[in-house]
Amino acid sequence: MVRLEGTTVVVGLGQSGLSTLRTLLALGATVIVSDSRADPPGLAALRVEFPDLLCQLGGFNPIMFRDAARLVVSPGVAVKTPPIAEAAAMGIPVWGDIELLAQLTQVPVAAITGTNGKSTVTTLLGAMAEHTGVRAAVGGNLSPSALELWLHHEHSAVAAPDIYILELSSFQLETTHSLNTRVSTVLNISPDHMDRYDGLEEYIAAKQRIFRGNGTKVVNVDDPAVMTMVKPGQNILRFTLDVPGEGDFGLRREGSDTWLARGSERWIAAADLQISGDHNLANALAALAMGHALG
Repeated sequence: MVRLEGTTVVVGLGQSGLSTLRTLLALGATVIVSDSRADPPGLAALRVEFPDLLCQLGGFNPIMFRDAARLVVSPGVAVKTPPIAEAAAMGIPVWGDIELLAQLTQVPVAAITGTNGKSTVTTLLGAMAEHTGVRAAVGGNLSPSALELWLHHEHSAVAAPDIYILELSSFQLETTHSLNTRVSTVLNISPDHMDRYDGLEEYIAAKQRIFRGNGTKVVNVDDPAVMTMVKPGQNILRFTLDVPGEGDFGLRREGSDTWLARGSERWIAAADLQISGDHNLANALAALAMGHALG
């Protein structure tokens, strides 16, 4: 298990900040909470649960950040916020909740991101795991948080999951460094959160961090921006709303019937799905591809 020596500054409260805080304290870490707001969400719960915890509120203290052993930053706080960026430039690790999970567990991770459809694919893959008897911990950006899932089995009689299935936002991915998923996907890309990013390329770069590591990358052939994320030598599994190539996932049409297929093999009739629309056909194909990659 990761050893957290020195002082950890939790930057930003809210629900994810509270689960991060609980995890760090369960690990025996020395923690300070910092928030730019004087009365952030979650403060009342923090005061009840951890009345003696040091909190610095109403602004960020650059000296505190520079003196920390690490910063664990809420997804709601941009890593290019000047005191955080300055600390990072000095070599101080800047993590988020997903990076902390990656440091804590050897359980395989399936991770889903994209501008649209993340929650649907995460839920579908979780239901597929449950149906086949795989103990899956499902959450992330989709509640419960990843660290709530970790705490649930680590500090109770609940057995560890066989896999984490996590919806991840670009904000969460900004602070991942060692996440090495068993399988991951970027479903699609369109301009989003442009108040946080200096253009689409910066947003794409944040999403692309999900493809670090040596796991299978499930990619949407129909989305040119997603396909720019693919690097030579990576293990790629493709899906498309067109006719699939051999080993890929896509749609085959026979008369009036449409089938979700792998290569030439028909797997599921589109009419049998409980969700409708081309976007959900794409979501179902992505979930099938991820499930296939996981065995």
